Amino acid sequence: MDEQNKNLLLATSLSFLVLLGWMLLFPPEPIEQENLETTKEQEADKQSSPGLSVPVELEEKETTKVSGVKENIARVSIETDRLSGSLSLKGGRIDNLKLLDYFETQDEGSNNIELFQNDKNDYYAVYGWSGKNQLEVPGPETVWSLAKGKKLSVGSPITLQWKNSMGVIFEREITIDENFLFTIKQRVFNKSDKNIEVSPYGILARYGAPETIGFYILHEGIVALDDEELIELSYKDLTKQTFNERESAKLGLYDIEKNGWIGFTDKYWMSTLVGSPNSKFKMASKYSEASDIYQADIRHPFKKLSPGDQKTYETYLFAGAKEVNTIKQYQKNLGFSEFIDTVDWGWFFFLTKPIFSLLDYCNKVVGNMGWAIILLTLVIKTALLPLAYKSYVSMSKLKKLQPEMEKIKAKAGDDRMKLQQEMMALYKKEKVNPAAGCLPILLQIPIFFSLYKVLFVTIEVRHAPFFGWITDLSAPDPSSILNLFGLLPFAPPDPASFFAVFSIGVYPILMGITMWMQQKLNPAPTDKTQQMIFAWMPWIFMFLLGQFSSGLVIYWVANNIITFAQQYFIMSSQGIKPDIFGNIVSSFKKEGTSKEN
Repeated sequence: MDEQNKNLLLATSLSFLVLLGWMLLFPPEPIEQENLETTKEQEADKQSSPGLSVPVELEEKETTKVSGVKENIARVSIETDRLSGSLSLKGGRIDNLKLLDYFETQDEGSNNIELFQNDKNDYYAVYGWSGKNQLEVPGPETVWSLAKGKKLSVGSPITLQWKNSMGVIFEREITIDENFLFTIKQRVFNKSDKNIEVSPYGILARYGAPETIGFYILHEGIVALDDEELIELSYKDLTKQTFNERESAKLGLYDIEKNGWIGFTDKYWMSTLVGSPNSKFKMASKYSEASDIYQADIRHPFKKLSPGDQKTYETYLFAGAKEVNTIKQYQKNLGFSEFIDTVDWGWFFFLTKPIFSLLDYCNKVVGNMGWAIILLTLVIKTALLPLAYKSYVSMSKLKKLQPEMEKIKAKAGDDRMKLQQEMMALYKKEKVNPAAGCLPILLQIPIFFSLYKVLFVTIEVRHAPFFGWITDLSAPDPSSILNLFGLLPFAPPDPASFFAVFSIGVYPILMGITMWMQQKLNPAPTDKTQQMIFAWMPWIFMFLLGQFSSGLVIYWVANNIITFAQQYFIMSSQGIKPDIFGNIVSSFKKEGTSKEN
């Protein structure tokens, strides 16, 4: 086995093994049935008690009590160009929010994505106050009055007000921007004749663990920033937190000295409580087993107010789509530290972040995410061209040395030691590195996985069309060879069925063909085992990647075509005229002869 083919085999096999290992180690987990349906007992518990675990400072218990009596409470509408919904005057609870730019499917008439749904009452944001010395304070069940404004929209804030029996006035001013950010200003006016001590809080609550994709490479659950530390907790992690008797819940408590935020992240959507930058407060991740409530809290420190004093606390609520550029703007303009990390960039963030930025720039240039992926591929291949040039020059020299190598093989016979020594001497004399051909292939592996991560987690690719039948680059190619790409009158197998792996589309087939053509630029291996592996490799990859996102497969096709062109012209410049079509015809003849024998 000559060194050139040995190294090429090593690199190709490694790529295959990494892909195969990825598929085996990170298969999508089936969603457990218990997470899809709420049991009758849970529903009964939900109706009888909201189960909301009000923040309790560890030094002193909260005095607010909650009840589960349903009331017909007035609501305030929320209307912007991107959001629609309402909040309840009971608790000032933001529990109804629809994303107007995003739909559940691409089907005509599909419903908008609903982040919060007040009819289900299972996911919402609510605010309140803690008080000391039995101070009467507003909590999740308090019915507020609408003091200012009629509806919440851009440029039209609302103010909620509540007054206790001592004359202490509590206000909450809520504003909303043109995207997904609510600004919450909680004020207290001590109109009583006594000193008071109060602390405001904000809560994000989810009743029961939501449906999750269950894919290991995607984080779903709590995401938070504790000053400089990123915290990621799954719903299962929350149930394993240490039980805190004062809170009557399993609790994770974080002291923020400067910057922090906490919330729930899904694949494409999130709700996040953000504290004012450069301020001290506490955050908590919490699970109440009795009511099956998952919570993310922000708690401000207690403040003493003398008669006539007033105090304002400002926090933010992000509730919407995880648009990278929108999140970046909040990080830049409002000082939300590392807010971009609410997107799950993974372990290879040092690659995924710049790859997304480059992809996003390409998309702005060409105006189509599919062409942006192709342009990104061209940029990456151009950046790697100096390395590829050295590799293909080295391969050309090796091809020129084939006659000399065959002579050495014949001369050495079965003496493997002598063969290796003679080969190394020839490489040294001709200044050829037989391993140079591996490096470009090996470098493609982290780039491939990073792009896969970007295409999987970023909402910018969701429902993004290319052209023709590719209407969603985040989904597999919908065409199928099993129905001759739509010519036969039946639909391809369901993606969840076993036969879906054979239901490959146009682009996976193009990927297999272009990979096979690329192989034909290289000299055919003399070893029969190598011949078999190389013969099957393109078609194995074709089926392996057939159910990956079409955007990723388009990248691979473009990469193969550009690599083929680079290698062809570089080898030609070195005096090697690759007879690609002759090699293809020859390979077919060899395959036919072997079958006859």
